[in-house]
Amino acid sequence: MPKTKAANTISPVNQILEDHISSYIMELIRCLVMLDKIKIGEAVGILTQAYRDGKKVFIIGNGGSASNASHMSCDLSKGTLSRIYDDSEPRFKAYSLTDNVAIMTAFGNDLSYEDIFVQQLRNLVESGDVVIALSGSGNSPNVIKAVLYARKCQAKTIGFLGFKTGGKLAAIVDCAVIADSNKYGQCEDIQLILDHILTSWLAIVKAEHDNGNKGRRKAGRPRKTG
Repeated sequence: MPKTKAANTISPVNQILEDHISSYIMELIRCLVMLDKIKIGEAVGILTQAYRDGKKVFIIGNGGSASNASHMSCDLSKGTLSRIYDDSEPRFKAYSLTDNVAIMTAFGNDLSYEDIFVQQLRNLVESGDVVIALSGSGNSPNVIKAVLYARKCQAKTIGFLGFKTGGKLAAIVDCAVIADSNKYGQCEDIQLILDHILTSWLAIVKAEHDNGNKGRRKAGRPRKTG
C-alpha cells in the first residue's frame, strides 16, 4: 500500500505538550525580566572585591541547586580565565561544598544533614570570603545554618533564591537575588543563568584588572640604561 502523508495537524496530546513547552518558556522569560538588576550588580561587586583581595568563594545548595553549585564553581574557576592557563594569571578561588561526598556523608551521618555545609566552612571560611547560597525556597536548614556561620566569621553572603520572597535566607544574606516563581524548575534555571551572567561579566572585569596591574608593574620598573 502507498504511504500516506501525515496530516499537518497536531494531535490533542502533542498540542498539550506544545502548550506546556510554551508556558514553561514564557514563565522563565517573565521571571528573568523581573530580576533585580541592582541586586545582580551588588553580587558582582562582592565577587569582584573578593577576587581583588584574593579571598575564597564557597557555593552551597541541595538537589538541583547542588549541581548548580558545582557548575558555578567551575565557571568562576575556569570560565573567568583568559585562556593562558599558566602561573602568570591570578585566579578566582571558588569551591563547591557539594562535591566532596565523603565529608558530606561523614558529617551527615555523625551529626546531622543540617551540618554538612557549616562543618566544611569551619575548616575553610575566613573574614572577607564569600558564601553563595543557592536555594529555591530559601528555607533549607543546612544552607541557613552555613550562612549564619559565614556571617559570624565576617564573610560576605549572596543568595540566589526563589519562591517570590526568598524565604528565610533573603533576610540574612548580604545580597539576595530572588526569582519571582514558586516552581523549582524555573528557580534552578535562573540560578544557572545568573551564574553565566556573573561569570561572563567577571571575566571582563578580571581581564581589565589583571591588565591594569601588568601596566602598573611595567611602569614601575626602572629603565635599562646602555
